[in-house]
Amino acid sequence: MPEGNATVNNPSANTPLTREQAFALVDAVSANEGLALSASAFEDENGEWVFEATCSEQPDLDKFSQLAVATLGGNVKFSAEKIDPDIDWVARSLEGLPPVAAGCFFIHAGHNKNELPPGLTPIHIEAGEAFGTGHHETTTGCLLAIYQTLRKKTPRRSIDVGTGSGVLAIALAKQLKRKIIASDIDPKAVRTARANVRLNKVKKLVKVVEAAGLDSAKIRARGPYDLIIANILAGPLAGLAPAISANVNKGASVILSGILNEQAPQVIKAYGARNFTLVQRIILKQWTTLILEKD
Repeated sequence: MPEGNATVNNPSANTPLTREQAFALVDAVSANEGLALSASAFEDENGEWVFEATCSEQPDLDKFSQLAVATLGGNVKFSAEKIDPDIDWVARSLEGLPPVAAGCFFIHAGHNKNELPPGLTPIHIEAGEAFGTGHHETTTGCLLAIYQTLRKKTPRRSIDVGTGSGVLAIALAKQLKRKIIASDIDPKAVRTARANVRLNKVKKLVKVVEAAGLDSAKIRARGPYDLIIANILAGPLAGLAPAISANVNKGASVILSGILNEQAPQVIKAYGARNFTLVQRIILKQWTTLILEKD
């Protein structure tokens, strides 16, 4: 198969999977940066569960097989198929997902706009090129952490680092009614976040900037911050500890996610060395979200 966008899947005729096994593969692929653009699990027309991943180049099926052995303890037969480069398959794989309720927030797409429950803050996020529809445990964990944090304090200056779809910055803006900074290193994510900010009618409150971490004059000028959120990966989060420490006020809250449960101690240690105290640890399946406070 020539190089180019492709999908990797395990049709049920090849290797039948349970729902739990299919979602375990999704989590495992999501934790392996660079292996795929997106991963999903769904029921086919026969009621069988299928795993599917979208790759930006010719996939290495051996790596997927090795991951399946490590995750499920057995062999899974995968196949690959070249896809139409003019179709946004990341978005396509997310279409039709159910809404998500987390804390005081209700994340929905256009197809469930009539399902809005009373008493929750609605956030409209369509499937797109950036991570963050609310369905992954890391995003849900951050939304729960925001809810818990805002019950105790009202931060004046907040930033969402690695904003992806912009969902967390939008959640903050809708609750606080204050200006929020959202940053991402990926130009596609910046465009997606700006579109979602407009869609949710918080353009006057959320400023989206393209930046790596906190490395931006615009970001530093808005600080120091009372609340920083970063939903990325454990390694980069640990590396950001000095920069985050330098850009927060005493007593500031920091919400960190994108952390596998076994990786949490190294992140906690990195921030403990910078005088952060662990306030709460939220565990959803194999993912951890941390709430810390600056001493």
